[in-house]
Amino acid sequence: MKHQISQQESFFVAGIAVRTTNQMGSSIQDVGRLWNRFITENIRNQISNKFAEDIYCVYTDYETDHTGWFTTILGCRVHEIVNDGFFVALIPSGNYRVYKPQEKEPDAVGKTWAEIWDDSASRNYIADYDLYKAGASELEETGVEIYVGQG
Repeated sequence: MKHQISQQESFFVAGIAVRTTNQMGSSIQDVGRLWNRFITENIRNQISNKFAEDIYCVYTDYETDHTGWFTTILGCRVHEIVNDGFFVALIPSGNYRVYKPQEKEPDAVGKTWAEIWDDSASRNYIADYDLYKAGASELEETGVEIYVGQG
């Protein structure tokens, strides 16, 4: 699958979280509910100390690999950690494979992740994330990028 390599510096993402698994489609439902809450409760505007308006969907705290339990955090990159009641995830520095889905949202991200799971390339299962760039008028125009930590 076509991708680029990007060296990333560490940063924090603050937002709301859910513990889930890909088994029996649980993550699709759980992350869908997380997105619904993020939008209906206007979570982005409640996060203080934002670096930008971009939205991050972080996958971290892996129990094993993509077949085990993991935590998903939906939020924004922040300058520093503040005590405002949100879950905070550290995206560690390192090399990430960057995928840019070519299909329209919302199906593009799920299809790309399915291809990533089938890929035998080495992963570190520390933190991966989807980046939804701010400024799009519709979900289909977000220009989403998927970052997968290399092992």
